[in-house]
Amino acid sequence: MERWRGRVALVTGASVGIGAAIAVELVRLGMKVVGCARDVGKIQKLAAECQSAGHPGVLVPFKCDLTKEEEILSMFAAIKEQHKGVDVCINNAGLAHPEPLLSGKTSAWKNMMDVNILGLSICTREAYQSMKERNVDDGHIININSMSGHRVLPSASTHFYSATKFAVTALTEGLRQELRAEKTHIRATSISPGLVETEFGPRLFKDNPDKAASLYSEYKPLEAKDVASSVVYVLSAPPHVQIGDIQMRATEQVS
Repeated sequence: MERWRGRVALVTGASVGIGAAIAVELVRLGMKVVGCARDVGKIQKLAAECQSAGHPGVLVPFKCDLTKEEEILSMFAAIKEQHKGVDVCINNAGLAHPEPLLSGKTSAWKNMMDVNILGLSICTREAYQSMKERNVDDGHIININSMSGHRVLPSASTHFYSATKFAVTALTEGLRQELRAEKTHIRATSISPGLVETEFGPRLFKDNPDKAASLYSEYKPLEAKDVASSVVYVLSAPPHVQIGDIQMRATEQVS
């Protein structure tokens, strides 16, 4: 990770869970991390904790709603003005609503598409353009995907969410192909965790607290720091190695 010290990483959805763990770990390793979310207060608290811990990097909080393209573009403009640009883009932000295909609300489907697919794609495009205009040839774009992007569970509440994550799988491979066609050494990676103990479950099943609690009671799930470690592993790979997809589950997870 030595070559990344002092360089700029954007982490979306950095206020809690996997995004927060990734942001803190990269700061610990000496990177300048722009962490964005709608709730910027939580990132400000993380930034203070990183500073108190004496981490060599810095966490820069930025308020951004990824469902609004104008806010994403403003964020990238601010990163360009204040930090020159992005060297690593980690598209972590994602959400799910328990809306089945046969009875779900269109507004909830659109919200999942806006964040999980369009927001990710806009950030990817702007990150690549930032790298290109500065002749950055060793950048990295990492999409935090899901095992739900590789198989469909018999759970109606996650079927539309799974469709958005299948899209992330396709988008990551398409990105790899386009980067190769541009003859750049910028790399693209998808990291697909199974069940991770974060706020994701309680948010998904907020109307059914018992179901949310049961998600993490059957076996020990992954932790956010496990996914952060995978990000570090991917970024640490030699320049000639492109890790396309990491699929990771808890040892006892069935599917």
